[in-house]
Amino acid sequence: MYEVEVELDGRFWLVRVPAIDRSTQARTFREVPEMAKDLITIMTGEEQPVIELRVTLPEEVEARMAHIEALRRREAAARTEAAAESRQVAWMLRQQALTLADVGAVMGVSHQRAQQLIAEAEEVDAIA
Repeated sequence: MYEVEVELDGRFWLVRVPAIDRSTQARTFREVPEMAKDLITIMTGEEQPVIELRVTLPEEVEARMAHIEALRRREAAARTEAAAESRQVAWMLRQQALTLADVGAVMGVSHQRAQQLIAEAEEVDAIA
């Protein structure tokens, strides 16, 4: 496997392959893997080399990307929690002898979705 170092260089991407001590450029990030593989093939004769990209971006960009990833993790956790709460609420409403149509209407979902939520709640309860 060849490690490929990639960084912005003005309007281009600088593509370095330390193992062969050579560099090339790509106009777009999508071109980077192809340019790296072509460079390795030309310099070593190896067909279909396997590469691993190591992308270096400006520090401020890296920090913001890390923040985005943290936000996405929190969003996923919130969605998981909301789904569990939705199942519980649907089940609780059904225990109050509401029809599926009423459960759905109260929760702002279709009666089919209300039925799914109740079934999922019962499934989770049966497992627990």
